[in-house]
Amino acid sequence: MSSPAIQSALTQMQSMASQAAGQPNRGQQVATAVGAGGFAGELQASIQRINRLQQASAAKAEAFQAGDPGVELNDLMADMQKGSVAFQMGTQVRNRLVSAYKDVMNMQV
Repeated sequence: MSSPAIQSALTQMQSMASQAAGQPNRGQQVATAVGAGGFAGELQASIQRINRLQQASAAKAEAFQAGDPGVELNDLMADMQKGSVAFQMGTQVRNRLVSAYKDVMNMQV
């Protein structure tokens, strides 16, 4: 990920955290479409984004192997890393969701 993309993601996360805490946004706007579909919708959208990243990197790898002159090795490696990091993040989110579910199920009422 590039530095501006990381900075943008960090800004959005800080804005959402302050919004959740009931604090003013400090002049920043967050799209209201985020979370409009609920948790299941957001989870499905995230999985679809991860899938698109991996499919794009696989397609670029095939094009590079076929000798397409428009595909550079450094672009291919960057896309493959993006797909890999996105998949690892998805796996970690899944693991934490399962752990949280187990904790809730083990609570005594």
